Amino acid sequence: MKENIKILSAMRPFARFTRVSLRDLVFTVLPVLLVTSLGICAAYWFMRPAPPNTLTITTGPKGSTFQLNAEKYKKALAKKGIKLVILPSNGSVENLNRLLNPSSKVDVGFIQGGLAKGREIDRLVSLGSVFNEPLALFYSAKKPITLISELAGKRLAIGPEGSGTRAVAMELLKANGIDASNSTLLDISGEAATWALIDGKADAAFLMGDSATPGDMRSLIWSPGVHLFNFIQAEAYSRRYQYLNQLVIPMGALDFGRNVPASDVHLVAPTVDLVARDTLHPALSDLLIEAAREVHGRATLLQRAGEFPAPVEHEYRLSEDAVRYYTSGKKFLYRYLPFWLATLVDRFLVVFVPIVVLLIPGLKLVPALYNWRVRSRIYRWYGNLIALERTLLSQHTAEEREETLKRLDEIEAEVNKMKIPLSFADQFYVLRDHIAFVRERYTKGEGGPL
Repeated sequence: MKENIKILSAMRPFARFTRVSLRDLVFTVLPVLLVTSLGICAAYWFMRPAPPNTLTITTGPKGSTFQLNAEKYKKALAKKGIKLVILPSNGSVENLNRLLNPSSKVDVGFIQGGLAKGREIDRLVSLGSVFNEPLALFYSAKKPITLISELAGKRLAIGPEGSGTRAVAMELLKANGIDASNSTLLDISGEAATWALIDGKADAAFLMGDSATPGDMRSLIWSPGVHLFNFIQAEAYSRRYQYLNQLVIPMGALDFGRNVPASDVHLVAPTVDLVARDTLHPALSDLLIEAAREVHGRATLLQRAGEFPAPVEHEYRLSEDAVRYYTSGKKFLYRYLPFWLATLVDRFLVVFVPIVVLLIPGLKLVPALYNWRVRSRIYRWYGNLIALERTLLSQHTAEEREETLKRLDEIEAEVNKMKIPLSFADQFYVLRDHIAFVRERYTKGEGGPL
């Protein structure tokens, strides 16, 4: 009897029972973690990373309107913990070139209208029109002139290369038949142009805020013998060149007592856009527009309160973030929380949402998937056992039955090698009983069909 038990034990080793099958648990939890990780990666893909705390803006020469406005932006952004680096330039043209150059360390810049023709500006977006930049044409003459064409043959300061002043001046001079062949064009602006006009070294000077200071213009307004040109054809210029607007300085607006100017003065002015690369972070876009409202939102001599910034699309398409801001304001978190805290919460949600949507429901499925994996191993042997039993029913020779019996013993030996969690011990022993049942049927049916 003892010898039979030893032989049986050798043939049928006991299965290894564990509290938990780590292998099944790993292969059950791993897909859930993988799907959640992919969800987090997708969230990061569609939601940009945390905004940088430094921005670089390209402006104009020192003291220019562009540079002075940038200084105001810098103070406004500093309140939100953002450092604004101001990069001087010759004006709008150079600003545009910098933004179009991928290797330049520039994020945003002031660019006047009328400069994008023939340029590839698909990667640039506008955060809105921020102010009008009037073109001031000063000239020295004994009597006022009424047409730009009267400047033919004169010495004209049109601004340096890279300035928006030069671009607009050349456009208007060309429309009036004036060029380097019939006039002397001086590549100077700002203080140099101011003194050249006062000292008689120039006959006229085109000045704009992208390359000249407000002080330069005030000096010329009050200089004896220097006149501010009245664009009596301003309406016609604004219709031909759609980037130009017509502005009016009312009579006496500069000095009521001395009635300066003595009559309404018409000016032409391109609109200046705050232009950025399309990679600008949405949170920084909101802060820049907010700063623009603080800097440009007040009433001035040439604009009404609240007129700027404006979501008007000229040459550059409005960014989606700008459209959203002008329509509904800042994003929810940034509306009610400090910028640094809103940024932190925003990044946390990128991880938290996929966890709530994917990981928690996935983990609830883990017990069911775990049970299915363990049972599937048991059910696989049931499939082999059923196929073997059908084979036994169709066999009649002793050799065939002997071969099938060996296969049955192999199945039982493999089953006994299984590593089974204790919670599935009952199903394991039921499987062994069924193996014994098939063997018993085979033994009883020996010598004839089962």
